[in-house]
Amino acid sequence: MKITFLVIGKTDEVYLREGIEKYLKRLKHYITFQYVEIPDLKNTKHLNEAEQKSKEAELILKQLKPTDQLILLDENGEDFNSEDFANYLNKKMLASVQNLVFVVGGPYGFDQQVYAKAQGKISLSRMTFSHQMVRLFFAEQVYRAFTILKGEPYHHS
Repeated sequence: MKITFLVIGKTDEVYLREGIEKYLKRLKHYITFQYVEIPDLKNTKHLNEAEQKSKEAELILKQLKPTDQLILLDENGEDFNSEDFANYLNKKMLASVQNLVFVVGGPYGFDQQVYAKAQGKISLSRMTFSHQMVRLFFAEQVYRAFTILKGEPYHHS
């Protein structure tokens, strides 16, 4: 299985980029993990919320292959603790999912086209985090999940 993590726009803060890179390097020991930044839309001040979500949806959906399984990081998604998330990933691997694609949407969330294509939604927390921070938190949680699955000491429950 391969995991692809799609995000809209680049990560602005250096400390977040460094943290994300740290976990991307660590993940190479466990799984093929691709981090894809979709460029920010230009001239968004001329677009309303629905138009912006629609244009972002086009960019997200263009990244997908027919066999990809799309999972949205969404505030209304399923809640997991770290062990449950590790088991979730393990079930996906056992089900022979070729490419599990996780997506963080833009500032207004996802367009209905993206919701329609998705096979699931996950919430990282009931709290609201910046989209920039979610990138680091998610990369860390995927790394933590694989250390749990391998029985390694990174995760102390």
